[in-house]
Amino acid sequence: MNLDSWTNPSCQLNADNLYFHSSLSDAFWNEVESIWQGGSISQTEGSLGSTRQPEEGELEKAWLQDAGLSTLIGEDCEDVDNMILLSTLTRTQAAAVQRRLNTYTCSIKKKRKQPIPDVRDIFGSSSLQKTLPETEDSISNDQHLEEVMGDMPQCPVGEKEEIFITDVPYCEQAALLVKQGKTADQDNQRKKNEAMTLPKLVSPKYRLGVTRIGDLSSPDVKKIRQLALIDMTALCDLLQVELKRSKSSRNKISEGCLFGVPLATLLENDQKINSNATIPLLLEEMLSFLEEKALDSEGILRVSGSQSRIKSLQQRLENTFYLGLFKWEEVNPNDGAALLKKFIRDLPVPLLTAEYLHTFSTVGDIPYLQQRLHVLNLLVLLLPDPNRNTLKALLEFLRKVVLHEKSNRMNLWSVSTIMAPNLFFHKSVDTKLSGGREKVLAERAADIMRLLLQYQDLLWTIPCFLMSQVRKLNENSSRRYQFYDRRIKNLLKKIYNDRHKTEKCSAEPHRTVKIQTGLQQNDVLKIELNVDCQAADVLEQCHKQLNAQEANAATGCGNGSVEKPEIALYEVGGNIGEHCVDPTTFLLDLYNNNPGAEWIIKQRHPDTKRE
Repeated sequence: MNLDSWTNPSCQLNADNLYFHSSLSDAFWNEVESIWQGGSISQTEGSLGSTRQPEEGELEKAWLQDAGLSTLIGEDCEDVDNMILLSTLTRTQAAAVQRRLNTYTCSIKKKRKQPIPDVRDIFGSSSLQKTLPETEDSISNDQHLEEVMGDMPQCPVGEKEEIFITDVPYCEQAALLVKQGKTADQDNQRKKNEAMTLPKLVSPKYRLGVTRIGDLSSPDVKKIRQLALIDMTALCDLLQVELKRSKSSRNKISEGCLFGVPLATLLENDQKINSNATIPLLLEEMLSFLEEKALDSEGILRVSGSQSRIKSLQQRLENTFYLGLFKWEEVNPNDGAALLKKFIRDLPVPLLTAEYLHTFSTVGDIPYLQQRLHVLNLLVLLLPDPNRNTLKALLEFLRKVVLHEKSNRMNLWSVSTIMAPNLFFHKSVDTKLSGGREKVLAERAADIMRLLLQYQDLLWTIPCFLMSQVRKLNENSSRRYQFYDRRIKNLLKKIYNDRHKTEKCSAEPHRTVKIQTGLQQNDVLKIELNVDCQAADVLEQCHKQLNAQEANAATGCGNGSVEKPEIALYEVGGNIGEHCVDPTTFLLDLYNNNPGAEWIIKQRHPDTKRE
C-alpha cells in the first residue's frame, strides 16, 4: 500500500466550504452566546484563565503521576514498578518520558541545592536502559510498520477508503513519517479535493479481535490509560502539538439535583436506583424521548426552543424527575433538544474535561486525518468513565439524527456545527476570541466534532498495540523478582526471544481446551480448537446446549421456545485481569497469546454489551 494513501489528510473545511454557510455560522455563535448567558456562573467567575499558573515542573510532575511513574521523581528512582512499566515502552514512548523527567529534574535543581536523581541515572547507558527487553521491539517497529504497510491491499482508485493500523504504536507510525520526510504540503491538493467527504477507514481484521475499554477489568483499564497518556504525549511531541493540561477551577456547584451537578456525583446517585447505570438516568430518558419524538423534526437541534418553557421544564424536572411524575409526552421536541444541550453545557466542568479540552481543540492543527484520529482515540481512552460513557451516548444519538437527514434537514456538518460549542466552549474555561479568529475557531471545533461523530466506533476501541503492552506489563509483573537484579539482562533477553519463538512456532493444527460455562453448576464445554475456530462458534455451541437443557426442562409447557441469555466468553488470568473476548477472535491465537488464562462463559457485564 502506498504511504501517501495511508496519510490522507483530514478534510479541513475552509471559509468557502458550501456546508459552512452564513446561517450555520450564525447558529454556531448563537450556541456560544447561550453558553455565557443563562448560566449560574459568569464567564469571569469560573474562568480557568484567572487561576494560578502552575510553577515550572508542576505539569511534568502531574504528568509522571498520571502515567504511573510518580516514584521516578522521588528518592527511590529504582522502584521495581517503574522498571516494569518502562520495560513495556517503545523507544519513542521512552523518549517522551525522558523529556518530561528531564524538564522536571532541571526545574527542581533550580529550587534545591541538594542533589537529586539525574535523568541520566534513569535512562543512561549504565542504568535502566540496560534492563529493557523492549528495545528489540523498538528497533523492529519501523521494519514491522513498513512490512504491514507493504502487505496492506491497495485501495481501489476513486474509492475513499483507507487502512487504519492499530497494532503499531501511534507515535511510532508518526516517527516513520518523520523519518521518511512526509509533510502536509505534499497532500495539499488532495486536501482540497476531498474537503467535502471524509474517507471510510477500514481496520484490518486482527485475529485477536476488537477490544473496547468496557471489556477489561479496572486494573487493566488503569494500565491502558497510563500507556495511552505516554503514547499520546510522544505522538504530540512529534507533531509539535502543545499538551496544555489545565485544572478545574473551584466552581459553585448547583443546588439542584440534576442540572449543574458533576457527572460522577449524578451517576453515583443514580446507581443507587439502578446499579447498572453507566450514564445519568435523566440523560438516558431524555435521549430516549428525543429518539422517539424528535428525529424527524425539521431543524432539530438548530431551532431554538422557548426559553421560558425550557426554564419551566428544568424546574419541573428538578422537582419531579426522581418521583416519576415528569411527563415527557408533554414536551415539545425542540424544547427537549434545548434541554439536552443545556444539560451538557451546565456541567460544572466540560464534558471533555478541563484537563484535556485544550488538547481536543488542538487536534484541528494536526495535518493528517489519521494522526488526528490517533490523538482522539487516545484522548477518549483517557476520559473518566462517566464522561466517556456520556459522550458516547450523546454521539450515538447525534448519529441517528444524521441518519434522518431527509426528514429533519440536519446533515453531518450541520449537527457538528450546532453541537460543537456545547462541547468545546464552557463557562469555566477562559476562551478569548480576537484577531478575527472567530471563524477559524468555529470551523476547527465543528470539524473535530465531525470526526468524533463519523468515526465514533473506531475511537471507542482500544488499539491492539495498547493491549499488547498491557499483556507484556502483566507478564513482567509476574516476574517482578527478575527486575531486582540488573545482571539478569541476558536471562530477560532469552525469555523474550524464547516467547516470540514459541509464538512463531505455535501454529498447531488442533488443541483441545475446557471452558467453564459458569451458567450451570460444574458444566464444562470441551472444545477442539483449530486455526478457524472463533469465539462466536463456542458461544453458539453453548447456546445450543442451554436451549436443549431448557427445552427438556420445559417439555409439555408452551411451544418450547427459549430466549438466549446475553452471554460472552471471558479470558481470566495469565497476562490479563479479565477480558471479554470479541466474538470474531480466533481462539487458537488467543490461547497461544495467553496460555495461562482460564476461559469462562457467563452472562455479559452490562457495560460490555456490543451493538
